[in-house]
Amino acid sequence: MVWGGRVFAAMSVAAEVVLCCICWPTCPSWAGDDDERRAILFSGRDLWFNGAFAYGGMIWSPRDLDEDGLLFKLLLSGGLYRYNAGDLGNERVVGAEWLVQALPGWHVKRGTFEAKVFWGPEFQHHRLWPDDPGNTLKGGKFGLRFSTELWYEPTTSTMITADGSLSTIGGSNSARLGLGWKFFDQFYSGPETQIYGGAGYSQWRLGVHFTSLKTGEAEWSAAGGWARDTNNRSSPYFRLGFMQRLAAD
Repeated sequence: MVWGGRVFAAMSVAAEVVLCCICWPTCPSWAGDDDERRAILFSGRDLWFNGAFAYGGMIWSPRDLDEDGLLFKLLLSGGLYRYNAGDLGNERVVGAEWLVQALPGWHVKRGTFEAKVFWGPEFQHHRLWPDDPGNTLKGGKFGLRFSTELWYEPTTSTMITADGSLSTIGGSNSARLGLGWKFFDQFYSGPETQIYGGAGYSQWRLGVHFTSLKTGEAEWSAAGGWARDTNNRSSPYFRLGFMQRLAAD
């Protein structure tokens, strides 16, 4: 069964609505400046012409997040995507994915440089319409995930951010690099580049990001630009992120 573009778009919207309700955090107020912050709640959306994903989760530390030490990250993600299957004569395949990651980690902070490293178990489940015998990701699989997040402020008005991730499930991987300059003393903005890959598929992105925009109790990020993949398809992309730090009781 082949689903057309209108059906896929409708399902993408439906999935976004459901996942927004599940993943979008409902948070208490931020703590005062003197309180220890031991948890980060986060949520995000990622959209392009051939996919729609949403995620949410938490990072927790037994001590203040500004100090070196142990971390634990829980991430839930899900969405829809489509691609052209070479084993099916380039027939269009629609996939639904959901995954769970439970990753112990470590945090290091030196001045304006900050690094987080995570390593732990992951579960992915992919369902395909129609079935694609050549897709090694289909069904449910357990694996290991490594990820890292880096942040550095070379000056009071500039930043560099990078993150990367690699899974033993289908060799799925991602990497991102962003540069930013502070505007109006409110947020950073600048160019970014990204790559996603796994199981014979890759996607490259080039765009502009807006990072660390605080509105009351929340901190937001957004990005948009152009994406191209190994099926020679190009489209705009849009990403939205949210985070909030919580204090210990």
